[in-house]
This record gives sequence, C-alpha cells and structure tokens, in this order.
Amino acid sequence: MGTMDQHEQSFAQHRPLLFAIAYRMLSSVSEAEDIVQDAWLRWSRVDSSGVTDAEGYLVRVTTRLAIDHLRSARVRRESYVGPWLPEPLLTRPDVAEDVIRGESVSTALLLILETLSPLERAVFVLNEVFGYRHAEIAEALGRAEPTVRQLAHRARKAVESRNRRYDTDPALRQRVTERFLAACVGGDVTALLEVLAPEVTLVSDGGGLTGAPRKPIHGGELVARAFVVLSRQQPAGSIADVVEFNGGPGVVVRSGGTPVLAVALHLVDGAVRTVHVVSNPRKLTGLAP
Repeated sequence: MGTMDQHEQSFAQHRPLLFAIAYRMLSSVSEAEDIVQDAWLRWSRVDSSGVTDAEGYLVRVTTRLAIDHLRSARVRRESYVGPWLPEPLLTRPDVAEDVIRGESVSTALLLILETLSPLERAVFVLNEVFGYRHAEIAEALGRAEPTVRQLAHRARKAVESRNRRYDTDPALRQRVTERFLAACVGGDVTALLEVLAPEVTLVSDGGGLTGAPRKPIHGGELVARAFVVLSRQQPAGSIADVVEFNGGPGVVVRSGGTPVLAVALHLVDGAVRTVHVVSNPRKLTGLAP
C-alpha cells in the first residue's frame, strides 16, 4: 500500500505544474482540469518504479494530451457564437510579481497563443514560460531537437510581432481598475471616459448564452455607454469586486455567490486600451473560489 501512496504523492506534487501547462495550452480551466485527470489515469496505471523522471514523464503525457485536445478544440471553436475569449482563472497576487508567469496567463497573451499551431504553442509554453530546454522539449514531443528549435523561433517571432506592450505595474493597474469599477457602479460616463483610451476596444464573450455584443465595440464613447448599460443590466443584489485573475486585477460580478461576469482591463500608458468581458456562464467556473 505504501508504494501507492508514494505514487499518488508524486502526482499530487506535480499537479499544479501540469495544470499550469494545460491551462496555458488550452486557455480553459475546465479543459485543463480534464487533461490533468487524464494524465492521472495514465499515471495510476504505470509502474512508477520504472520511471526515473516523474516530472518529465508527467509533463510529456500532459503536453501530448493537450496538443491532441487543442486540435479538436480548434474545430469546435469555429462554430462558437461571437468572439471567443480565454476562460478567466483566479491567480494569487504573488503570481503577478513573477512577471513571466503572470504575463503568460494574461488573456491578451493567451489570445496570441491561440494563433500558433498546437506544436508551436506547446514549445512556446514549455520553453518561454517554464524554462524547459530544447532537448527536454524534443523528448516530451517526440521530435528532433532542431525541429523544436525551429518551432521555438517561429513561435517567439509570431508572439513578439503581435504582442502589445501592455502596462504591467500592479499598483497602476489596481488603481485604474478601481476607478473603472466605481465609474461603472455610479453609471458615470464622464468618469469612464477618463480611464478609457479614446481608441479603446471592447471584446465580449457570451457564447451566445447572454446578451453580449457579438462584435467588438470600438471608441471611448461607445465603450463607456456599453458599460453603463451593462451595469444596469446586472441582477439585483449582485456584487462587483476587484479580484486578482489571469495575473492581474480585474472586475468580477457575482450574483448569489455565482460569478456572472468577468472584466479584464489591458492598459497602455495608464489608459484602458483593450477590455475583455466574459459572461458565458460555462467559462466562469475558474472564478469560483
């Protein structure tokens, strides 16, 4: 019985890492949890005495499962109603202090990772975020090392070319998020315009299940008005708070304790340039404490 406990212990020890990899691969809390569960099922059937490197083995299994899953998810996402955004994930403030890890779960970066091929994405996540060497990644993916180097180079270039340099200062982001929330609650268009950049873009993901706009909204005036309307539409007794998710502060609205809305703000020079709003109830499970 002792070996079984050790087997379980070994998996439990690596579980946070496996989830972190799967989430960055899939931008989905529920799908990442499914992948980790699959990895556990495989691990539970393995004679671990024959496994010299448990982490290497588990990362390999998890990454390959995530690549397969991503290929089928791509097909499903083509029929998604309206814009598709990553599922919000609660993160601790200390994640943001580790800038690389914090930025790697920002909804802005996860959207860029969506444009990579599943293999490029796996290489980028393992190399850039978790610091695995090309040789280790080659082994995990069952590819030659020169191929992995090429994939890494291509992925990095693609990410750099699309990556907007959003503000990372936690205190500034916290301050602007609090001002934004106060303006929304007060229904104050003027106060909203003070925190929004004139060329702000609002992207809403309701998955066709809520009244979320199915096309992005551009420009300060229109976005400010959209938020005033949205604030009025929230169920009576709902509570809005500034909450740490995806590596930075955002606004989460809860009704009867259940998350109904998540708002992530992306700032350039202290003004909100991009807003991501998720209201699809199936995508808010990662915000339940």
